[in-house]
Amino acid sequence: MGMLIAIFGEGKDLSSLQMGMRAAAVFFASLFAGWISGRRSFGQRSSSYHGVAVLLGATLSRVIVGASPSIPSVIASLVIVSLHRALVWACVHLRRLEPLVVGVAREVFRDGQFNACQLSAALITRADVLETVRKELGTQSLEKVSIAIPKRNGELSLIRKEMDPAVPTSWP
Repeated sequence: MGMLIAIFGEGKDLSSLQMGMRAAAVFFASLFAGWISGRRSFGQRSSSYHGVAVLLGATLSRVIVGASPSIPSVIASLVIVSLHRALVWACVHLRRLEPLVVGVAREVFRDGQFNACQLSAALITRADVLETVRKELGTQSLEKVSIAIPKRNGELSLIRKEMDPAVPTSWP
């Protein structure tokens, strides 16, 4: 326990290193929380972007209201941004890390069939797919959809079926 107090501090009198260590711990905890909650919880951006935004807002707000010393709070903010940057860099250069951090592509619908396992893993319902079809294609039918895959930002990407050129799509 003494080691944890030495690393993370106790109370309000924290050193820059202790605030930096706390920032790192909270950064990874927020990534884990984002991973657990899934992509859709964060809408248009990945959970790591939202985690960074929330953490920076929380950390820097303490400087503004005087709840924490300025220099350690700014250092903690720099640690958060640096960790995020390093994580993104690592995902670009270490292919095996990327699926753990940002997830994998999941085909929730293909060739007229829903994949219940992939729907469950992506935390998406059939109604979510149908809603996207209505919004994107202006129809209730899935007959124009070949594949539906959740994007990293939580939205669904629809891949249309290729139309047979021999079959007219409209009559004159």
